[in-house]
Amino acid sequence: MASIIGKKVGMTSIFDVDGNNIPCTVVEAGPCVVTQVKTVENDGYSSVQLAFGEKKEKTRPNH
Repeated sequence: MASIIGKKVGMTSIFDVDGNNIPCTVVEAGPCVVTQVKTVENDGYSSVQLAFGEKKEKTRPNH
């Protein structure tokens, strides 16, 4: 299975050779980091968890 992971950053349009206006989505892709690997032996199934983008900083309550 081929896939891509990313974040939509906007829209634009292009023109084909016949002059037709074609709407396009702009996607920021990668880099992706493998954060976890599940195996059949340990977890009962196999999978890969990926991360993309920046991690949000935790906010601390004012005391």
